[in-house]
Amino acid sequence: MPNHFHGLIYVDENSEKTINQLVANGKRFLAYEIIKKLKEQNSDDLLIKLESGRSKREIVRGSKHVVFIPSFDGKLCFNREMVETKLDYIHKNPVKGKWKLVDDWVLYPYSSASFYELGESNSHIRHYREFI
Repeated sequence: MPNHFHGLIYVDENSEKTINQLVANGKRFLAYEIIKKLKEQNSDDLLIKLESGRSKREIVRGSKHVVFIPSFDGKLCFNREMVETKLDYIHKNPVKGKWKLVDDWVLYPYSSASFYELGESNSHIRHYREFI
């Protein structure tokens, strides 16, 4: 999605990190990569916008840019039915509402839909049934 991310994240019950810690770490490292790429591409206008979005607190803490809004809306999936409901929502979201990013939700390039629906291989995706 243009301004947010949907995903299913599995956290092993023996994990030393919570889901909130994992998401925060992921956002932090992703932000570093985004800033690095923007600098490589000389995207000064966007870098200035990300710099001007800092709060006074972030400036005092030494933050140079703000890439993500500090929020996370996690939903605990208790069973297979709930996982499938969320996955269906995630897959069909790019064709709905104001976004209408593609005509066929299976073809959205930033989705796991083709993995699940068409059986296309993807080394970055593991089937949810491996965890249930």
